[in-house]
Amino acid sequence: MASDASGAAAEVVDKQPHKLEKKWTFWIDNQSKPKQGAAWGNNLRKVYTFETVEEFWCLYDQVFKPSKLPANADFHLFKAGVQPKWEDPECASGGKWTVTSSRKPTLETMWLETLMALIGEQFDEADEICGVVASVRQRQDKLSLWTKNAANEAAQMSIGRKWKEIIDVTDKIIYNFHDDSKTRTSKGRYNV
Repeated sequence: MASDASGAAAEVVDKQPHKLEKKWTFWIDNQSKPKQGAAWGNNLRKVYTFETVEEFWCLYDQVFKPSKLPANADFHLFKAGVQPKWEDPECASGGKWTVTSSRKPTLETMWLETLMALIGEQFDEADEICGVVASVRQRQDKLSLWTKNAANEAAQMSIGRKWKEIIDVTDKIIYNFHDDSKTRTSKGRYNV
């Protein structure tokens, strides 16, 4: 009789959603049909905030794969409450690690591995990370991991090395400060 009760309790526990450490938000920015004279970010839309493993997989499987995006569109996954904009207070003093890919399946794999690492809290410096952006372009796709304190070189190097390992990239990846990108004098500050 006792084993029936423990079996039923285990079944109830198994059906509980698996909560994540943090809430995360998916955003989309479809620049494939920009309006004349529209400011950047006008097409940026908050799509869904999730906090369980089950919600993540449902969303990813149904919607948030880069292969489902038209050219010149971006998917963003950022911590809930953080907008994927340089002006957001969490991102304002930050920068981004960027990797490029000329093969769509490679972008899809790197995107999924990055998402799982973020929601699974696999980075030692997880509090430094704001989110990730997958940019689908005609010739070369991009994946950018945004962080909040560009001047913290030790944290950025730790994040860059870990991310490179997660996405299984052997080529050098570069870190740019958002401030440099704003003035179009973008130069790589760190690299791994």
